[in-house]
Amino acid sequence: MARDTQALPVFRAEGLTRIYRTGAVEVRALRGVDLSLTEGEMVVLLGASGSGKSTLVNILGGLDLPTDGRVFFRERELTRASDRALTAFRRDHVGFVFQFYNLVPSLTARENVALVTEIARNPMTPEEALARVGLAARMDHFPAELSGGEQQRVAIARAIAKRPDVLLCDEPTGALDSKTGIQVLEALHEVNRDLGTATVLITHNAAIQRIAHRVVVLADGRVTRDEINTARVLPAEVSW
Repeated sequence: MARDTQALPVFRAEGLTRIYRTGAVEVRALRGVDLSLTEGEMVVLLGASGSGKSTLVNILGGLDLPTDGRVFFRERELTRASDRALTAFRRDHVGFVFQFYNLVPSLTARENVALVTEIARNPMTPEEALARVGLAARMDHFPAELSGGEQQRVAIARAIAKRPDVLLCDEPTGALDSKTGIQVLEALHEVNRDLGTATVLITHNAAIQRIAHRVVVLADGRVTRDEINTARVLPAEVSW
C-alpha cells in the first residue's frame, strides 16, 4: 500500500510534559514535545536511554498521561478520557510490540494470538495474522520451540491481529542479533506497507532509521530533529 502524503493525522501531540516525582526527586521525562503521526506512516524514534522515547509512546498509547499538554487520536482528546475509555481505546485501536515478547509459555503461537482475536471487534484469524509475519508453518509450536525472532514475530502477529490503527513498537529488535532483527523489521515493514498501519518504532540503533518515512530524535525530553527520510531502504539493506 503506497503511503498517502495527504493522509490525515492519527495522533497529534501538543506541548507534552511528563514529570515523575519520588519524594523530593523530580524527573522531567518530557519537556514540551509536539509530534504528529499520519495514516500509513512509519516513524522511527531515536535517542539515548532516558531521552523520553518510551514515555512518549506510552502516552500516545494511552498507557500513561502527561503532566501537561494534550494528545489527540484523530479528533478525540485522549488526555480528557476516562480510564474506561482509555482501556477501550487501547483494545480497539492500538497494537503494542515490546522488546520482550510477553508470550504465554503454555500456549502455542496460534493460541497466543487468539488471546487478542477473541476480544477484538473485527479481527483477523490467528492463522492470517501469523501467515502475515511468515509463521504459517510454526503456528502450533510453543514459545520454547521458537527462536527469539520467531517469538517476536508471534508478538507482532498478536498486535496486528485486531487490525489496529497504529502499531507502537518499543525496541522490538533490542534483544535480537542482526540477522534475526532484520527479519523482525521486514515483518513490521510489510505490515506498514500492506495494511497501511501507522507505525512508531523506538530504537537506539541509528541504522534502523533508514527504513522509516520519518525520523524523530529526542534528547533530554525534547524533540531535537524531525525530518522526512528521503533515502528510505528495505530492511534487508540495513547494515547493523
